[in-house]
Amino acid sequence: MGPRYANIPLRGWFSFEPFIQFLQRKVEKGLNGVFYNAGGLLEELEQTSDLRGTIEELAVLRRHQDVVDRVMGMIFPSVFWETEAFAMIVPFTMEPIGASPEFKRLFLDQGGAISGRLEMGEEMFARGRLIQAYIFILSQFYDIEARLDYPLLRIVSDPDTGLDRHFKMNLDLRFVEAHAENPPKKLTPKEKAWISEHLTEPEALQEFLPLEDFSLQGFTCIQAVEVTESQVLAGLERNLVDQEALASKEGFLKLQDLVRTLFRRPDLTMSLAALQEDQVLLLNAGCEIGESRIFVDSHHIPMEAFKGSIFEKAVETGEVVRVPDVHSESDALHKVNQELLEAGIRSLMVAPLLFQGVCIGTLDVGSPRPHDLGAVDALKLQHLQPIFAMAVKKALEELEHEVQGLIKEKCTAIHPTVEWRFRKAAFRYLENQRLGRPSEIEPIVFRDVYPLYGTADIRGSSTLRNQAIQEDLTEHLKLALHVISAAQGITPMLILEELAQRIESHMERLQTSLRAGDEFAVVRFLQEEVEPVFSNLAGLGERTKAALDRYQSAVDAQTGTVYVLRNQLERSASTLTDRLTRFLDQEETSAQGIFPHYFERHRTDGVDYLIYIGNSLSQSGGFSRLFLKNLRLWQLQLACGMVWHTERLRSAFRVPLETAHLVLVQDTPLSIRFRYDEKRFDVDGAYDVRQEIIKSRLDKATVKGSGERLTQPRKVAVVYSQPEEGEEMRRHIDFLRSQGFLDDQEETLELEDMPGVYGLKALRVSVNLESERLSQKAALKGG
Repeated sequence: MGPRYANIPLRGWFSFEPFIQFLQRKVEKGLNGVFYNAGGLLEELEQTSDLRGTIEELAVLRRHQDVVDRVMGMIFPSVFWETEAFAMIVPFTMEPIGASPEFKRLFLDQGGAISGRLEMGEEMFARGRLIQAYIFILSQFYDIEARLDYPLLRIVSDPDTGLDRHFKMNLDLRFVEAHAENPPKKLTPKEKAWISEHLTEPEALQEFLPLEDFSLQGFTCIQAVEVTESQVLAGLERNLVDQEALASKEGFLKLQDLVRTLFRRPDLTMSLAALQEDQVLLLNAGCEIGESRIFVDSHHIPMEAFKGSIFEKAVETGEVVRVPDVHSESDALHKVNQELLEAGIRSLMVAPLLFQGVCIGTLDVGSPRPHDLGAVDALKLQHLQPIFAMAVKKALEELEHEVQGLIKEKCTAIHPTVEWRFRKAAFRYLENQRLGRPSEIEPIVFRDVYPLYGTADIRGSSTLRNQAIQEDLTEHLKLALHVISAAQGITPMLILEELAQRIESHMERLQTSLRAGDEFAVVRFLQEEVEPVFSNLAGLGERTKAALDRYQSAVDAQTGTVYVLRNQLERSASTLTDRLTRFLDQEETSAQGIFPHYFERHRTDGVDYLIYIGNSLSQSGGFSRLFLKNLRLWQLQLACGMVWHTERLRSAFRVPLETAHLVLVQDTPLSIRFRYDEKRFDVDGAYDVRQEIIKSRLDKATVKGSGERLTQPRKVAVVYSQPEEGEEMRRHIDFLRSQGFLDDQEETLELEDMPGVYGLKALRVSVNLESERLSQKAALKGG
């Protein structure tokens, strides 16, 4: 047992008594067939005193090995004795009494103990055994019935190949009984109810109903059923969720080990490639092939190099292609075969990876032995195609994202306001190089600048997105169910009923919540298990044909699923963000003309912006606090305009969206430094980092005492920490109210403390959406 349960005493004794009682019942009923010799065995068991009662010395059983074998022969079919793995063990232990040759080969070590490892872990296994022991005791002595079902999976190393094999250990507990070592404690109805509620807490039950008062007697039967293939496929799916499995050599070798287990070949090698425009991108390989590199340094090979090869054939045919012996197929493999042979590959299979009918990559497995991979192996490889296709699709999307991010990182234009400073630093660097002086480009730091920060976020965007995914997937499932239901009306096949039930199960799960991986699982289920059936249903009447037509017209060609609400949400969010960004850029151009300042904005689910202004940023100087106050007033007016634009667009949205607006005020100047490695400005100094901490926390800010979110639709929140900052912003608010931008609703608030952020206060004001002045000011130039 695991250490947590090692001190809980429960004795298990071997005994034939429960089995003898079983045989007595069979003999009394006069059953024949498999029990035709039950009488003789029963008589021998009853008359052999050594075999009655509890058997503490297991050496007794070795003296009566023939009886043990006959008992096993009655429990387990003799015809499977040489091929199946089964055994008898002492209850509540893992001590085998008798075992078939296959069980001994796979599960028993040299000392006769059961080997291998439990997938659930020893701790959970020990806990499960204790719960099962209590179930025996409670059923036999207290009429409390319960059932414990959990998959008991054991992983063992195959003695022939050294590869892992997975077995489900089916336990037969019919011949186990609970015995009271001491008079059983009497339980009240209330105590029985408490026990039923805490049945899965053996620690609590042990204090209430000590296990040392009981023992288990009899024997447990185990039958090991191999589930290696299903477990390996599940393991591959889990591993491929993490892109590191493809990206790193170590992760890919783990995938290769799983594939080796599936094919039962310890020396099998695997490679994975993606098709990218006119090139082949070798994502990873389980062996070194030529000069190929791994992922970041991936080897891009022109597709022309594979002309006439088995890889091209697999891509063109869309089917798994086998080469029994690479050496004898040199003409067909063209130049590719030399690298394969140098890598030690003689037998090869290549599987095309398809996504929505288009080949996006290949998966190949190879063996060092010719003619080693046959038709059955090709069938297994087909099971891997959809799993690896989804992984390659995700890898290509991630790669595209990284490429775009790299372009933006390397090509970010220097803001015109500070370009002069970079030119100055560059000239000095080049001059030092020309003079042969050791040189590094000098740090670029702007001191005593004032930060201004504002956000306009789409409220609840994550929730809306999840709701859209749920509704789209549910609609997709409904359309599929209509097709199956229509077909059932013509041909009531049982398999269609099962498929309909699985569709309904997915729908019920989506109605409760959207979990990580649900979208992937539903789409994959529909594309791989439901849609392939449709080709067999097309001719089953007009109703079925109409349902199929509705299904096909509703499924988006690019995404392969119903994408209505998500598309509407994305269009609405994109339209709103475009409008807010356009308005921000328009107003920023005007503000830049009053006094130059550093400006950057970021599009997320909405838009946020950051401004730095100060004398050090201007090549000609001339900064005063008048320009700072003007920008803060501009911020408030800008926020009013963004609220106005949101309300103007709401009626046109297919999905209703609202924005939350916030302005952060900090009157203490700080320093910013350009990070050459990140190609961006960042605050410089531990004290100045406080501004960044506040910015990162504000989206979660709530009003002290109420828990209400600070930001609210159609309002602008102004966050500050010093009383002087609040007084200045009140003056600006009063001015904008007099101009008709704001109405009379104003709140002075304290915010709940957040990690690393204390003592913040806020003003919250409502925008006057009926203001003609605001309508004129917020209008976009050019319509």
